[in-house]
Amino acid sequence: MDSGELLLVGVGAAMCLAGGWLWVSRWTKARHLLDTPTSRIRSAAQGYVELTGILYELAEAPGLLAPLTGSPCLWWRYRIEEYRSNGKNGSWRVIERGSSEQPLRLADATGECLIDPRGAEVLPARRQRWSGSQRHPGGLPPTGLLAWLAGSRRYRYTEERLHAGEPLYAIGDFRTAGGGRQGFDRQAAKGQVLREWKGDYAGLLQRFDSNGDGQIDPAEWHRVRLAARLEAEDRHRLASARPAQHRLARPAPGLPFVLSSHGEDVLARRYRWQAAGGALLCLCGALLLASRLA
Repeated sequence: MDSGELLLVGVGAAMCLAGGWLWVSRWTKARHLLDTPTSRIRSAAQGYVELTGILYELAEAPGLLAPLTGSPCLWWRYRIEEYRSNGKNGSWRVIERGSSEQPLRLADATGECLIDPRGAEVLPARRQRWSGSQRHPGGLPPTGLLAWLAGSRRYRYTEERLHAGEPLYAIGDFRTAGGGRQGFDRQAAKGQVLREWKGDYAGLLQRFDSNGDGQIDPAEWHRVRLAARLEAEDRHRLASARPAQHRLARPAPGLPFVLSSHGEDVLARRYRWQAAGGALLCLCGALLLASRLA
């Protein structure tokens, strides 16, 4: 088998692997979205849930400005590409990218939930792409005649945003603190208190070394453990008395974490089409391999 044949075999194998991965991953993601029922924030179970609601500004945090256009928003992601040419051939290369990490505030008719967007696949409705001659555009993209007169197209900019008042679909790991919703593991909580106290051994001796011999004897350790249990129960009561705070974040590996301006049906349809594309790519790779190895 010559080098050309080996190259075709390699291309076929790569197509099979890439297509198979895309097929399985996108189909699995679509099934997770369709099989997870939509929950209300106030009554959502702890764990992997699907939420829908409206985005609002955070009262305690300053508003964000998108880095390329300067538009006020709640979340942004941008990419800057540069066109590089070596004479006959040219291509766009990404030279800068980033996304915001400030939490999002999602609300439905029953309550509110803070969303940590780190690690999420975010699919916003607002997306702008334009080109220019400077690495950083410094404002809104030109339109109409100004865009035509802009001249050089050495750089290409892409900016995506989420805005207040927009609907949001979210699926991820849901947790509640306060409001009496969290369970209480007495042994684990007592162990946490004991670890904290042992970190300050001088303070522990001062509180519990009754005979002043510089050690905690068995009787004194009994008092330490009792005090730690009471402290843990006190902390739990205080935490339960606080208003419930709901948070959504990245789930365990293998589970999708998606935030989107589009609804579940639109997302599932998109993932199914991507899965079909992966299956077709895998089939083409298999046919190529079969023709070369026959």
